[in-house]
Amino acid sequence: MQTLLFPTDEADQQERPVNVSSVPQRSPFRYPGGKTWLVPVFRRWMASLASKPQLLVEPFAGGGIIGLTAAFESLTDEVLLVELDERVAAVWHTMLNGQGEWLANAIMKFELSPTTAQQLLVSRPNNIQELALQTIVRNRTAHGGILADGAGVIKVGENGKGILSRWYPKTLSTRINAISYVAHRISFIQGDAFAVLESKKHEAGAAFFIDPPYTAGGKSAGSRLYTHSTIDHDRLFAACADLKGDFLMTYDNADEVSALARKYGFSTKPVAMKNTHHAEMKELLIGRNLSWLE
Repeated sequence: MQTLLFPTDEADQQERPVNVSSVPQRSPFRYPGGKTWLVPVFRRWMASLASKPQLLVEPFAGGGIIGLTAAFESLTDEVLLVELDERVAAVWHTMLNGQGEWLANAIMKFELSPTTAQQLLVSRPNNIQELALQTIVRNRTAHGGILADGAGVIKVGENGKGILSRWYPKTLSTRINAISYVAHRISFIQGDAFAVLESKKHEAGAAFFIDPPYTAGGKSAGSRLYTHSTIDHDRLFAACADLKGDFLMTYDNADEVSALARKYGFSTKPVAMKNTHHAEMKELLIGRNLSWLE
């Protein structure tokens, strides 16, 4: 995914495309709505804070690229990832609880084909590690990496490679093993984002990166892409207003979202980006003060 971010030269009033390939790819997930493109902006936000946060909380973790960036680049002392989806959670549990090497080796040994993929995807995992492997295979063989039920399997794919188009076992194994090296900085909770926001709202040393499913304004994309897409958007904005630490939120650029930001006195900034079909669209950055983007 390519984006058009804010110019680094203040004299340049044109938005410049960011080369996403220049951003380290940390996550093993091919995640719909992933935020690799936002990493340069995230770094700027963290640098703008008065002091280095002791904790970064990502309550809708998904592929977790922002939290992983913070951990790998020591932008915060600790990272807390939160994800409700059982399958995604299985991968995080496995990588962060000492079984990352097992998962990396299992991926290397798995000989992917339409037959082996189908057999694995319809099987019943015996433990969290097997569910993690199944999830990675599902993620890498489904259209757009979509994990929600009903997602179709890649048939033609990149250069006619079909189901093998997004299957890079060596790369995936390398990423998973790398995550094991920073696992001591990362905690994971399989649970509700709102409960975690409530439990951390008084922590002045915490910062929050919040990227919820985009279902505001009647948008249907979130429900198609994610297993858990139902969210009370007003409640989320209210929860952010209660946070003692700073936060950066990303959202669909919808009228309903802008209205909520005004209701709670938050600043907004649209970000021009290109989706996987090269269509230009905008997402919205939301925070208490976005002057660091000027």
